[in-house]
Amino acid sequence: QVHLVESGGGLVQSGGSLRLSCTASGGSVYIYGMGWFRQAPGKEREFVAAISRRGDATYYADSVKGRFAISSDNAKNTVYLQMNRLSEEDTADYYCALRVAGLSLRTQLKSEHYYNYWGQGTRVTVSS
Repeated sequence: QVHLVESGGGLVQSGGSLRLSCTASGGSVYIYGMGWFRQAPGKEREFVAAISRRGDATYYADSVKGRFAISSDNAKNTVYLQMNRLSEEDTADYYCALRVAGLSLRTQLKSEHYYNYWGQGTRVTVSS
């Protein structure tokens, strides 16, 4: 059984930065891609960013493009989300997800429906 553990959330002022980490453990697994999603209070979960196994493909939601950066360290089975210029609209619970099998299109990593494992979430609160 694969477990994903996120860390790095917290309280930050508007304009500040945070770096989220997510590490996969629990056994040998082929990682096709990993992604970050978030859910704000009263809203549905939405896509934030995703990265392919080799890191040669990254995807971002329009709302975070240019401010957030996703990266990975395959040796550590870890994916990161560097979040800069945070605003109150970024306040949410952030979840990482892992896809273990191939997809016909890597852009499908932008959809939560294609992920096999999920972390428990880490809360990010941005204050004004």
